[in-house]
Amino acid sequence: MDARLDMVFSALADPTRRSILAMLLEDDMAVTDVAEPFDMSLAAISKHLVILTKAGLISQEKRGRVKWCKLEPDALRDASIWMQGFGQFEAVNLDAFERFLTDELGEGDEPPLHP
Repeated sequence: MDARLDMVFSALADPTRRSILAMLLEDDMAVTDVAEPFDMSLAAISKHLVILTKAGLISQEKRGRVKWCKLEPDALRDASIWMQGFGQFEAVNLDAFERFLTDELGEGDEPPLHP
């Protein structure tokens, strides 16, 4: 598990790779579409994609002649769980937060837009 976490954090250390992951949050993308917003060659983007793939953060598959990239959230989940062990990175329990809001505001009440 330590080697996998090392790969994940190493992959996340690069701002280009973090940007690629953010783009893939929206939907799967063709490699050429991933490369489009960056001022670098397709070969350079491909190297970033290989690192993200080896870290398990994305998967790539060929559909026809086009290679597609897909976000794989499990690797980030493992890193998040590891960070939670330090206490200061506790995840927000959204169900508990929703119950709190319901209890505090009452059913059907809309929260104010501005405090």
